[in-house]
Amino acid sequence: MEQVIKTISEWVWSPALVVICLMAGLYFSIGTRFVQVRRLREMARLLFANDKSRNTGVTSFQAFSESTLSQIYKEENEGELRGGPSYYIEKGLKCKWLAVLFAVIAVMACGWFLPSVQSNSIAESFAETFHINPAWIGIVVAVLIGLVIVGGVKRGIYSNEAGQGTGAIVAGAAEVSHPVKQGLVQAFSVYVDTLLVCTATAVMILACKTYNVFDASGNILIAAQGVQLGEPEVEYTTAAIGTLLGMEWGGIIISIAMFFFAFTTLMAYYYYAETNLVYLFGKGKMERVLIWLLRVGLVTMVFVGSLYEASVIWAIGDTGVGAMAWINVIAILLLSPKAFKALKSYERQKKDGKEPVFNPEEIGVKEAVYWDKYNSEILS
Repeated sequence: MEQVIKTISEWVWSPALVVICLMAGLYFSIGTRFVQVRRLREMARLLFANDKSRNTGVTSFQAFSESTLSQIYKEENEGELRGGPSYYIEKGLKCKWLAVLFAVIAVMACGWFLPSVQSNSIAESFAETFHINPAWIGIVVAVLIGLVIVGGVKRGIYSNEAGQGTGAIVAGAAEVSHPVKQGLVQAFSVYVDTLLVCTATAVMILACKTYNVFDASGNILIAAQGVQLGEPEVEYTTAAIGTLLGMEWGGIIISIAMFFFAFTTLMAYYYYAETNLVYLFGKGKMERVLIWLLRVGLVTMVFVGSLYEASVIWAIGDTGVGAMAWINVIAILLLSPKAFKALKSYERQKKDGKEPVFNPEEIGVKEAVYWDKYNSEILS
């Protein structure tokens, strides 16, 4: 079973997916005239901005998210804003079956596959540092996340998710007057998450030389700290901090940081899965029953994830992420003209000294139900 899981993961994350993600990033950079550089100051300003006229969403900072398209096609459901790939695939591409497929994959990936990755990281880190049985750690984390998701969860997010679609799900919950505002915030999050945090971590590991290097045949070329380069674990960072503060303190610091990082990510995964359940089943008794089943499933997988080897758990998680990315990247490429028009609309209003407000008719967007209602309320 382990080999089957790893093989499927390799199929999903073929070189083709890597190439299409890189090319899509280049395409959007050129198409927006490198908006991530031109509008850096605007991104920082918008980070904590919120539309005070309504109280159905969260600030852009609370969403940490990408997606202009998610904002364009979002909906309001029982007082909460919902959006994401399923919504813009159905409404923008007029492709209901693909939207449903993404929603099903997202529920499975975010509700079952990915939570086990985070709990596995917590369990391994605490087991290594404090010598606690991973099963006990899994139980504690499962109970805590159960209490949180049963109580009304807001939003949590972790490192840059541009392209895979999950960031776009929570982006739809942000309350802004123009979809491009949320797109700019996502661009800023890439600076913070990937260029700052991830790069700083990598530089620290390289500077402290807490890694091993192997040749193509598996023979060791450089040995350091007894951890294998490329394994999806936390020992590199722990060892790097340990060279400065001592291995015991390095483990303690990383374990605590890993707990908070992974726990907030678990909250995000629950919200992603719940949003797609709402898309699939709408309002009513069936939705409420399935949400409870989702909660039980997620809590169960949090416990299960603490019991297995990291390589197997990460292969399962990678499969879910990759499957979503295939659908979402293709969808946003097909819908890119609408995103580009929205950006031009935003920049035109900024140039005229106005606070940008989105009008879907201006860029030829139909079925933007939320924005039609929003604009009618503003005018009235």
